[in-house]
Amino acid sequence: MKTSQLDKLKLELRKFAKQRDWDKYHSPKNLSMALAVEAAELLEHFQWITEQQSKKLDGSTLSAVEQEIADIQIYLVRLADKLGINVAKAVEKKMRLNKSRYPARLVWGSAKKYSEY
Repeated sequence: MKTSQLDKLKLELRKFAKQRDWDKYHSPKNLSMALAVEAAELLEHFQWITEQQSKKLDGSTLSAVEQEIADIQIYLVRLADKLGINVAKAVEKKMRLNKSRYPARLVWGSAKKYSEY
C-alpha cells in the first residue's frame, strides 16, 4: 500500500515530538486548544480588511498566513493521530455526507445551511 503525504507527515510529526520529549504535552485536549489558537492567529490577518483585500494579500502577509495554515495542519494531523482518525478517510466520509446534505440542484448559488432546505 502506498504511503500518503498525510501519513508521511503524521510519522514525521510523531518523530519530531518524540525527539523533543513533547509527546507528553500532546493530549487531544491540548492539541485541540492549540489548533483553535492557531486558527485565531490566522483570522487576525483578515480581521480588519475588506473581501477584496483578502484576495490580494501583500507578500509578508501571505507568508504569515502560510505559516499559520501550516501550524493549523500540524496540530490537526497530530490531533487526528492521537485519536486514531485517518484524516483522508474522514474527509471522504464527510464529503459523501455533504453531497447528500447539499445537492447541487437545490443549493446552487446559496449559502444556506442544509437544515434550511
